[in-house]
Amino acid sequence: MTTAATSEPSAKDIRLVITASSLGTVFEWYDFFIYGTLAASGIIGRTFFPAGNEVVQTLLAWAGFAVGFGFRPLGAVLFGYLGDRLGRKYTFLVTITLMGIATAGVGLVPSAATIGYLAPALVLMLRIMQGLALGGEYGGAAVYVAEHSPPGKSGFYTSFIQAGVVGGFILSLAVVLSTKFLVPAAWWDAGWWRFPFLFSILLLGVSLWMRLKLSESPVFAAMRAAGERAKNPIVESFTYPGNIRRMTVALFGIAAGLTVIWYTAMFTVLSFLQSTMRVESTTAQLIVGAGALMGLGWFILFGKLSDRVGRKKPIVIGYILTLILLFPVFWTIAAAANPGLAHAARQAPVIVAGPHCAYSPFATQQADECGRLLDYFSKKGIPYTKAHTPATVVSIGGEPQADRSPAALDAALTAAGYDLDPVVPSGSNIVVILLAILVMGALSGATYGPVAALLSEMFPPAIRYSSLSIPYHLGTGYFGGFLPFISQYIVAKTGNPFAGLWYTMAVVAMALVVTMVGLREDRRGRVLT
Repeated sequence: MTTAATSEPSAKDIRLVITASSLGTVFEWYDFFIYGTLAASGIIGRTFFPAGNEVVQTLLAWAGFAVGFGFRPLGAVLFGYLGDRLGRKYTFLVTITLMGIATAGVGLVPSAATIGYLAPALVLMLRIMQGLALGGEYGGAAVYVAEHSPPGKSGFYTSFIQAGVVGGFILSLAVVLSTKFLVPAAWWDAGWWRFPFLFSILLLGVSLWMRLKLSESPVFAAMRAAGERAKNPIVESFTYPGNIRRMTVALFGIAAGLTVIWYTAMFTVLSFLQSTMRVESTTAQLIVGAGALMGLGWFILFGKLSDRVGRKKPIVIGYILTLILLFPVFWTIAAAANPGLAHAARQAPVIVAGPHCAYSPFATQQADECGRLLDYFSKKGIPYTKAHTPATVVSIGGEPQADRSPAALDAALTAAGYDLDPVVPSGSNIVVILLAILVMGALSGATYGPVAALLSEMFPPAIRYSSLSIPYHLGTGYFGGFLPFISQYIVAKTGNPFAGLWYTMAVVAMALVVTMVGLREDRRGRVLT
């Protein structure tokens, strides 16, 4: 099941293939991530999902983010079929066109204040279109580059596709920050935040121009000439001998693990800085964008390394190190991002106790006073501990609060050292945060860099596009796409700003076991199918 082309392309051909495929991937993921970048700042929730409750707005905005991921597997089925039947090139021309139109559409949807419930309905419909498009994009780009790669260089060449995913996130931050810098703050809030969505039209034009220059994959061209294309790639993906096992490993061992690490490294860090640690929004975006840019090299490094040591070793080592380092990295970020808030949480912990203390982040009215207190602290982003007592009690720094009105609690928090105004970390602390993000980037690079080559090598050419795309987008769509929503919900329910990381830990632990047991390589590191 080689991924190499039947004849080695020229250096010029390879440069064009990698550049066009990688830039297309950058632009496609930019389109998908711009929603998440703005959702982290709260503007998506306020505009399209107003609920009178900041926590609910955030959760609904992240639910909209997850919807796009939820439809990626359907896009993988649809475009995987087309890619294996009609060709790699034309299929990912269609996917990028669909993505560009859907992204620009989000920028044109009126607010809920203007058209009511039709606004979130239209946004969700456009997110579904984005999810369908993205379900076909990654597999097409990965297979296309892999099938042009000469022996021994597939990991290196396809690693640019992986870096392109990160590039999309960086570009989304860059466009948001540039727009905010160029227009007054009042203009941004009044509607200029829509410009990053509309900017997608320009990116679509560039992508189409470059991809139209490409020829069909030599592997697919040879199959078509020989009459060896699959009659029904979807059916054959599930009936080809051993393919269900390979797809299971690809889903639960590879896609699920790499995607929760990557989303934790980017979106969770961004949301953690802005919401939990109260870092000023633009500052947080600059820090995360700079960290992501500095960490791009990890994907290339580990992709190239996998050509020498095999695909499995970097992935397994990356999973193990993630389980060891994830919590310490976030503790470091918290301590550096807002030392005053972290110190106040240690020195003056908040304890909320009562007979039931039931709290629902989605409820407009909590069932009892204890729930209302939890709702108050959750909205403020204040970590709290719950306890069981016959009567409702709240203490701040060991001092019981007789007056539990919001104004009184605000004053008590301020007296205890809780500064809830946005902060800008010191220069030295920004360096610490950047180093922590680089560590997360290395973990992501080790588990993500070799993956396009690995997945291409796992499946036979006639059903490669479908067999790769289906498990990849099931894993990334559901395990990764729902990560921001699930982790944010866990934090809101527990009052522990780090509790959401347990979702990442659980998925990575599962992926580690599946990969170690199910992914087979020979002594030279070549994938055994």
